[in-house]
Amino acid sequence: MILWELLGDHTFRTVLLGTMGVGAVSGSIGCFAYLRRQSLVGDVVAHSSLLGIVLFFLISYWLTGEGSKSLFVLIPGAMVAGVLALGLSQWIVSCTSVRADSGLGVMLAIFFGTGIMLLRWVQKANPPIPGRRGLDSYLFGMAASMTWADLVMIAIVGVGSIAVMLLLWKELKVFTFDPLLAQSLGYRTRWLDWLMIGIFVNGIVIGIQCIGVVLIIAMLVAPAAAARQWTESLESMVVLAAVIGASCAAIGTVVSAVVSGIPTGPVIVLAGATVVLGSILFAPKRGILFGGRKRASAAMQVRFRESSK
Repeated sequence: MILWELLGDHTFRTVLLGTMGVGAVSGSIGCFAYLRRQSLVGDVVAHSSLLGIVLFFLISYWLTGEGSKSLFVLIPGAMVAGVLALGLSQWIVSCTSVRADSGLGVMLAIFFGTGIMLLRWVQKANPPIPGRRGLDSYLFGMAASMTWADLVMIAIVGVGSIAVMLLLWKELKVFTFDPLLAQSLGYRTRWLDWLMIGIFVNGIVIGIQCIGVVLIIAMLVAPAAAARQWTESLESMVVLAAVIGASCAAIGTVVSAVVSGIPTGPVIVLAGATVVLGSILFAPKRGILFGGRKRASAAMQVRFRESSK
């Protein structure tokens, strides 16, 4: 009954569709990040995007006299900052003896630290910058502020990313599991690498409003990690991760709407973490409990054979 009443509210429907779309897109794209062990790349993109958000907010203020928090303005800024952070980290690694993970860590600290500094400056600027109120919500998300225009932007970026992934499915699949084989087949592996990074960036930045730059990495990793426990096929893993991501987003949105004072983003992430823990424990082939029963059964068979000798 409560759910039916919530579905009658336009704002709730907008937030529900937006968060479910983010969960489905991030979950499916996150499978490639999970299998390639590039979770740190996603973390760098997520935290670095804060700098792009604040800078593009300031640019909109300088151009129009009022800062815009529309996703049509802020998402391009987040994309630019994320790609720039990854590009600079790769440049540092190629020109110095710094390891790849260290280069990523340095860029994360620089971009996120600068973003926090600019965010505080915008909040305390005197005279006040018009439109600055609520800008800090991008740290941990503010799903309730989502509008229909934001939902359209999420749909455009999300559908575009999924379309590219499906069109180049064979190439991305080979490159994910065996880059050397992909190179020997004549694929442009460097181009595929940057294309995949671009897809990662899209999967992250569309969730900055509803989940926030600090927690959005969980939506890239958690559904993929949970889906991996239940399947051996990449195709079914991607579909299952999308379903898990959308389901966790729906649960978080409903709980946040029913229980006052609970933010949507952290509840979505908590739901995802619960699914991951349940999958690790109860998955039929990879689960800890199944593995324990299998080891116990093997031990009993060994003892029976020894006793029968």
